[in-house]
Amino acid sequence: MEQRISIRHKFAAYVSKDIFGMIGISAYVLADTFFIALAEGADGIAALNLVLPVYGLIYAVGAVIGAGAATRFAIDRVRRKESEGYLSEAVEWILIASVPFILIGAFLPERLLILLGATGNVIAAGTDYSRIFLLFTPLFMLNYAATSFTRNDADPTLSMAATIASSLFNIAGDYVLMFPLHLGMSGAALATALSPLLSISICMAHLKKPGNTLVLRKCALSVRRLLSFCRIGVSAFVAEISGGFTTLIFNFLILGIAGNTGVAAYGVVANTAIVANSVFNGISQGAQPLLSDSCARGQNKETGRILRMAVLTALFFAVVISVFMLADAPAVSGVFNTEGDSALSAIAVPGLRIYFAGYVFAGFNIVCMGYFAATDRGREAFITSILRGFVIISLMAYTLSKVLGMNGIWLSFPVAEALLSAIIILMIRRNHRQLKRR
Repeated sequence: MEQRISIRHKFAAYVSKDIFGMIGISAYVLADTFFIALAEGADGIAALNLVLPVYGLIYAVGAVIGAGAATRFAIDRVRRKESEGYLSEAVEWILIASVPFILIGAFLPERLLILLGATGNVIAAGTDYSRIFLLFTPLFMLNYAATSFTRNDADPTLSMAATIASSLFNIAGDYVLMFPLHLGMSGAALATALSPLLSISICMAHLKKPGNTLVLRKCALSVRRLLSFCRIGVSAFVAEISGGFTTLIFNFLILGIAGNTGVAAYGVVANTAIVANSVFNGISQGAQPLLSDSCARGQNKETGRILRMAVLTALFFAVVISVFMLADAPAVSGVFNTEGDSALSAIAVPGLRIYFAGYVFAGFNIVCMGYFAATDRGREAFITSILRGFVIISLMAYTLSKVLGMNGIWLSFPVAEALLSAIIILMIRRNHRQLKRR
């Protein structure tokens, strides 16, 4: 009984801190959207939404290396394997991986926007914004690694504090740079680009704590270790990049159905959805160190209890979020529809209601995919991540949009998540049967 209570206390501590931290991240995204809507209107929101896939790719690379290395660190440390150099190696690989993004930001930001579907005023609004955030790519990726390693070295409180402080800095910077200093979209990009510096600096304080087991030192790069990091970080990679991929697919489909107004409406839905995603990612990331530790020790019953707690927590929040959006979608849409565009509202309000119903399934899926990665089930993590991030959502969006137009776009998310939930349940049952035979 004491052990179970201890597990519950640890779960509550880790998960609550990660939820607050992830909500902190989503808060600055919402602030970005709100301030850009005030300063640039629908063109600004459309430009922001068109570059979200690029953000997704940046965070995905940071996740597959940073989160993958941190999870491998947590597992190998328990198994008494050499893991001291994992942080240093992750930092070096991240710096190498950031080079292509820097080059695109320096020389091709306008071409990138055109490739993503931007036209006219949207190109003008988004070029400087894209250039700035791409030049600061290393900071976004390094921040992912810093918070992941800090959390996995038994310091979730500092990881949460770093994330929240960074978000508050971003929000304040958005306002100051965009309005008193009149820098517009460039100001929003600068605030977003500089905020990871604060988060990384706070996480660095962990290196001086007595219980720290992390080391920063020059080390020889190993492709074998990189592949080991990526294998376990693949679900985090796909979780990040899939949002950008979905946005890209939705943007092109919506442009053909409802033009730039439809893309702006999807911007309202997509940016609001980041808040919901942050809750479930917080649950998944908070449970990850506990799942990795219990799995590495061979404590299958404890691993099962942690998974059940994570799933029940996700389902609770999913119901709350879905009911809230059903009741208050017009108010949520109105926050970002600063120009009072009735056409935008007519698309966004039903979109919010239909889309957010899918989180009853999406919350379960996100938690279970995190469970696969945390317990070193790379095959299941990869399969479910690919299905969720690319295959099912693409098929549903294309098929349903042809039949139901914009409502089909919104409906594709809950339908895709429901199908994936059924697949994940079958996988978990199979895993349990295999464990019983051992």
